[in-house]
Amino acid sequence: MGKSISVQVPVRIDLVGGWTDVPEYCNNNAGGVINIAINRFIRAEMHVDDERKISVKYSSDVPVGSGLGTSGALNVALLSTILQDEKSEEQIAELAFQFESLLGNTGGRQDQWASAKGGIQHLQFRGEQVHSQHLDVSPHFVKKIENCFLLFDSGIAHSSGELHSKVWAKYRKGDKIIHETLDEMSSMVDEMRIAILENQFHLMCTILQRTTECVDRLGLEFNEPFRDVLQPHVGKTVAAWKVMGAGAGGVVGVMLSDEKFREDVIEMSQRSGWTPLEWKTEYLGIQRNISHHG
Repeated sequence: MGKSISVQVPVRIDLVGGWTDVPEYCNNNAGGVINIAINRFIRAEMHVDDERKISVKYSSDVPVGSGLGTSGALNVALLSTILQDEKSEEQIAELAFQFESLLGNTGGRQDQWASAKGGIQHLQFRGEQVHSQHLDVSPHFVKKIENCFLLFDSGIAHSSGELHSKVWAKYRKGDKIIHETLDEMSSMVDEMRIAILENQFHLMCTILQRTTECVDRLGLEFNEPFRDVLQPHVGKTVAAWKVMGAGAGGVVGVMLSDEKFREDVIEMSQRSGWTPLEWKTEYLGIQRNISHHG
């Protein structure tokens, strides 16, 4: 008897702490991230026919190289399809991370945990240990974030591995600015956690913009595709903006000063050739369906 296994997992937006989930940093320091799984998905399907021959296919709601953790999500989807329910969400996330590491990916673990578990997570990293906490955010504040935090795809694909390697080379050489910047990014994670849990919108915006300033200190190229378009509007229609993932292309998140500026900011982005990406919070991680056929 043949069977079909279909899996979908969400990608994520990262609010603060990205870079500090990378082993290069968190093997010797406390790293942390707050991210939100969104209703944009990677899907995997595996079909086993009556002769036990296998076929696998993938599909994605977002472009690869978007900065939304697509490669991590793809591997979570693949392993969830193969392993089915033999492993926990956390085990699948870790296996997906290890698989990418074998392929030379120098990124961190946040993408796999976002895809495997879903929701709004506070992730803490220390060595190979990951502590995940789902944040119990008020529905009213979640809706405000969803309405005010707009995503735009620049159409410029990035390679996170190439971008990361330059920063970590400086880190290994003891570059003071890189070390201090990563420490600051890690320290902001708990501030963001408090801001979200206490519905402090303005504090959340301040931390987002501080994160963008930190990314500039890691390398001006990460924010380059977005800076000239967005920075002049900060303090006006835009409260803050932040690249997703490593930056230098892909998707950028723009926090509105007020929901009334939504159409103005969308029009501005489209004049720059960017594409709006609608999103909502996705509270489910791995979603699997198994069907048998004779």
